[in-house]
Amino acid sequence: MHPFAWKSLHRLAAWLLLLGAWVGARAAIPIQHWQQPSGAQVYLVESRSIPMVDIQIDFDAGGRRDPPDKTGLASVTAVMTGKGVLAHGDQPPLDENQLSEAWADLGAGFGGDAGSDRMSFSLRSLTDPALLDRAIELAARQFGEPAFPLAVWERDRQRMSASIREANTRPGTVAGKAYDHAVYGSHPYGAEVTEASLAAISIEDMQRFFRVHVMPCRARVSVVGDVDRAQADAIVARMLARLPQPQGSCPALPPVPEVQPLAAARTVAIPFESAQAHVLIGEPGYKRSDPDHLALLVGNYILGGGGLVSRLSTEVREKRGLSYGAYSYFSPGLHAGAFTIGLQTRPDQAAQAIVVAREVLARYVAEGPTQAELKAAKDYLIGGFPLRIDSNRKLLDNVAAIAWHGLPLDYLDTWTAKVARITAADVRAAMQRKLDPARMVTVTVGATP
Repeated sequence: MHPFAWKSLHRLAAWLLLLGAWVGARAAIPIQHWQQPSGAQVYLVESRSIPMVDIQIDFDAGGRRDPPDKTGLASVTAVMTGKGVLAHGDQPPLDENQLSEAWADLGAGFGGDAGSDRMSFSLRSLTDPALLDRAIELAARQFGEPAFPLAVWERDRQRMSASIREANTRPGTVAGKAYDHAVYGSHPYGAEVTEASLAAISIEDMQRFFRVHVMPCRARVSVVGDVDRAQADAIVARMLARLPQPQGSCPALPPVPEVQPLAAARTVAIPFESAQAHVLIGEPGYKRSDPDHLALLVGNYILGGGGLVSRLSTEVREKRGLSYGAYSYFSPGLHAGAFTIGLQTRPDQAAQAIVVAREVLARYVAEGPTQAELKAAKDYLIGGFPLRIDSNRKLLDNVAAIAWHGLPLDYLDTWTAKVARITAADVRAAMQRKLDPARMVTVTVGATP
């Protein structure tokens, strides 16, 4: 075959693969949902393309549940569940190295972590029956019978403390901590993990936290992979079987207060010897369940989420050369996560860069986007939607978000149509409802006075 023809066939094949992925991503994504007798909520997407299953189990056990004097408890509890398991029947105990080797032998993985809102445990395994059966059994042991070894915690606490000390020498870390405290105040979202808070956490604290928060009745389980409903139901039941089961109804957790809006503008200037000044500007934004979410997603892409094509980057970087880049983002959660504008600049240019960023924001909130900006943003977001769900892991992340925030089961199927219907007036109104440029905090680290 002529080389040109061979290359053409390769290009055609590649194009067909991309088209197939695009069409597949555009197709309906049926999410099955049911509740197990234990109270666990299960969300399943059957994905038959590869013999693999991904599972994520979420609990209301994130950092917002940390005691005030023990910030970091949720995070370290989740991580410590992977440091060894207790003996069970004729099964011997496993230390952290043996547990890691057992997962490696299966070609699978299981582990936990915690963010601000939730504690999550994730399993990935091939669906070969022999391998999957052993992976589920090992996950159930690690999940239900964590050893929480004291010696390992004392070692890891020293490492974490050293990491905190090192991070506090970096201007970006200093800026981020000061910013979170200024935006969130006393809310748990703004709490800081310190050497003192880690020192206050005991093994008994972890065991108690895990026992109270990690129950089957509190679980929201997302499953994506080569399994049907009956298989998924059995897998989830086995994984949760060794967790503590409450007597009667699931005990309610205490409410967490909402993030309070800022009363007035505030500037926090922190001296720091640095080649670049770090600047953060913002305020509490909105909850993920807010109906304005998609309008704000589109609106923020135009303002500062679109990289070099955003307004902030154009005005701060392109026109004035004040920074290599300026950006903005919302971080919605169960509570109002921050809206943030960020940039780095020369210390002697920080004041000018702040003025420009504030002017861009104020004008955008007042006037909204142009039709050209709106079209470009929607074209980009809609065109890029298939990349949000082009793997089992990405699809699992989306299903877990639907489960966690109580979004409609057809959320992914209707996403592009809803984005396409957003108008410039929608964006302007949503921005005006959520943002008040006159009441934002400004944090600078290393700026010239």
